[in-house]
Amino acid sequence: MPTAEVGMAKQTDRRRKPTPTSGAAGRRDQFLQAQNYLRKADPVIRACIDRRPDFDPRAWLDDLPPMDLFGSLIFQIAGQQLSVAATRRTVERVTSLFGGHLPSPQELLGVEPGDLRAAGLSWRKVGTLRDLAERLSDGRLNVDRLSELPDDQFIAELTTVPGIGPWTAQGALLVALRREDVVLPGDLALRKALRRVYHLDHLPSEAEVLAIAEKWRPYRSVATSYLFASAYETDNVGDTS
Repeated sequence: MPTAEVGMAKQTDRRRKPTPTSGAAGRRDQFLQAQNYLRKADPVIRACIDRRPDFDPRAWLDDLPPMDLFGSLIFQIAGQQLSVAATRRTVERVTSLFGGHLPSPQELLGVEPGDLRAAGLSWRKVGTLRDLAERLSDGRLNVDRLSELPDDQFIAELTTVPGIGPWTAQGALLVALRREDVVLPGDLALRKALRRVYHLDHLPSEAEVLAIAEKWRPYRSVATSYLFASAYETDNVGDTS
């Protein structure tokens, strides 16, 4: 899904950047740091945080098989234009082809395309996944190199694969690489959540999403996770229109 160009100057150099951390304790400290920053930066997000004191931004992944970068891209590609529930059902059928786990690129290329189609993937998505798997297998794309790229370059590299747009690449940044400053401006659930919690009279455009999210830097991933939670929980902040 194409991301709108926004004519605004980069502000990351004037904002505090996340302190590098590692391990579970480090990630928890990083999350608390992000919460404190966002509470000060945006009263709307502060309300989302206050309503969910025990929120875990990655809890939704507990119901899914472990995902490396390729696995997260399978999940994102399978989920294009689908609900979360439908995506999970498709991913379950795909994993059943591989003994209950998401395949490596080589494993995916080892099954018949028709088997992937029977698992619920459209022919277009089957083609995208096979193209991606071939590039990862023959070295045109390299997981280690991709993982080290800045966000913009990561997205640029992946979107050379037909069928992979910014939304798919951004989801992989968020899920597999745990990047701290990712927002998905083309995601319909996120746009609906923004309309609700900010009491907008219209569905925000991708450019408007990016403009709203500018104040969340450098923790747009955490703010985005809270908004996704507000989209799927019954105790949504704001009105229910």
